Amino acid sequence: MQRRDFLAAVGVTTAGLLTTRLSAQSGTALADGLPDPTVAPTAHPPVSPGVPGRLERIGLELYAVRNAMKANPERTLAAIRAIGYTDVELLWSFKNFGQTTKEVRDTLKREGLKAPSAHMAPETLLADWESSLETAKTLGHQYLIVPSLPAETDKSLDAWKLWANRFNAAGEVARQAGIWLAFHNEPTHQKTLQGEVPLEVFARLLDPKLVRLQLDCGNMLVGGGDPMDFLSRHRAMCWSFHLKNVVADHSTDTELAKGTFNLTSFLAAIPELAKKPCYVEQEGATDEMASAKANWAYLNGLRW
Repeated sequence: MQRRDFLAAVGVTTAGLLTTRLSAQSGTALADGLPDPTVAPTAHPPVSPGVPGRLERIGLELYAVRNAMKANPERTLAAIRAIGYTDVELLWSFKNFGQTTKEVRDTLKREGLKAPSAHMAPETLLADWESSLETAKTLGHQYLIVPSLPAETDKSLDAWKLWANRFNAAGEVARQAGIWLAFHNEPTHQKTLQGEVPLEVFARLLDPKLVRLQLDCGNMLVGGGDPMDFLSRHRAMCWSFHLKNVVADHSTDTELAKGTFNLTSFLAAIPELAKKPCYVEQEGATDEMASAKANWAYLNGLRW
């Protein structure tokens, strides 16, 4: 898609442009080696009890250590690697805590960290999107992820439908650049609007050849949803995860080992997990780095 075609696509109304899709299991590899989510469903083999599973790479969403990053991003990234994390998810929405693209790239290289993805504002799709994709490639991103949508989507499903159309158009441009566009769920995305769950409406309208989902299991629980159920129905679209646990009444998150959600069963249910970036994100930690260390140790010790 050329730039003029993309800009025309994202600005149009939804009439006649929105398409629905069926959730499908993946089975055929794309050019980038990842399974094609558009092919006919195939069965996923059960987890063998004789071959324990584990997370091969453990990432940290930098929002979990945002105060430490604001104070000293380079020292914090070094401490994250020293804990044992292999990956981080950057925050373009925080302007990478004052670091330039080159500074971020150099720090990641020096510390031996990878950044498979970054969170960005939804408006990034509408302003020089191709330049953002070039930046993503410079930083080694596989994904650019929108964590939430503008306030207009709090009141109208039509706004969600318009943004789904914009995502599909931007996703087409991203795929041509070798990047995936993805969407991350917030608790409010589970709140019924006009008789429907907005996230479900949005997921149905996204083209899985062009756009993927980052499933935040903790946010879904806080919003009243069921991550296991969502994963079972949208497995083909869920290619990145925020690993977050919640207290008993699901009112807030907590350290992974102290929560009530069964993360072991959740991770065991994800096919081809090694290909899908997973990030710890505890938003309300009293001591950010101490919780980051405890959460890494918990995940590193999980087997299934």
